[in-house]
Amino acid sequence: MTPQQRIRLARRHAGLSQAALGAAVGVQRSAVGHWESAQGKFPSVSHLREVAMVTGVQFEWLATGRGKMSLSQDTAMDSVAAADALLIDDPLELRLIAAFREAPTRSRAPLVEVAEQLAELRTGRPRSSGGKARGAA
Repeated sequence: MTPQQRIRLARRHAGLSQAALGAAVGVQRSAVGHWESAQGKFPSVSHLREVAMVTGVQFEWLATGRGKMSLSQDTAMDSVAAADALLIDDPLELRLIAAFREAPTRSRAPLVEVAEQLAELRTGRPRSSGGKARGAA
């Protein structure tokens, strides 16, 4: 099986369209189509990693064809980085995190800025860090 066929199989196994996978990875639908075409170029390692994470397949299988396609439940939980682990009890916070992770890469910073502005309005305190200071250009 070619790398292009593995990408297509992983996408279909996850029930995603080319557009949905592209949005999740932060590329255009046409890039996914190109990765899946017989003459297409191989995606970058970072994009391939994102494809593996989004589709729930093993990176090694996706990149090389070796190993099993799908992660076992134990492996999936063991391979979750601490930063990606969902240790959230509040359903609203979970929705916010899910919306952030599902947003295209270019939309994430504005999404965070909206949340920070809403928090600032609610508390009356300016953000402590991470954003531009007021009046700064």
